[in-house]
Amino acid sequence: MDYEFEKKWFGLLAKLEEKFGEEIDLEAILFLIGVQELGFGAQKFSKDEKLNLIHIAICSVLEPFGYYKFKELDKEGWPHFQVIKPLPFLNDKEQKEFMRRAVVEYFQKEGLLRF
Repeated sequence: MDYEFEKKWFGLLAKLEEKFGEEIDLEAILFLIGVQELGFGAQKFSKDEKLNLIHIAICSVLEPFGYYKFKELDKEGWPHFQVIKPLPFLNDKEQKEFMRRAVVEYFQKEGLLRF
């Protein structure tokens, strides 16, 4: 077990839970990243838009690892990404760990998480 990473992950969860006043999971964090990356501010989103926000977040957190590259904003201002290389085949547990690590890197890179 990577205790240093686990310390960062649970520190991130604690900060976000304190800020939002409720328990938060990986999917909720990805939604928040998507809202941040979209840049429209807090508002009501449709179910499809929520899924698109999570997709934006996944592309954004994996972009530094060379999986995606920002392509363009569409006419409504939504970002689109280009696949650069395929994601590795991972089982559910490995995929969750991969995303958790990418999320921690994202928050550190954005200066939103300091250790």
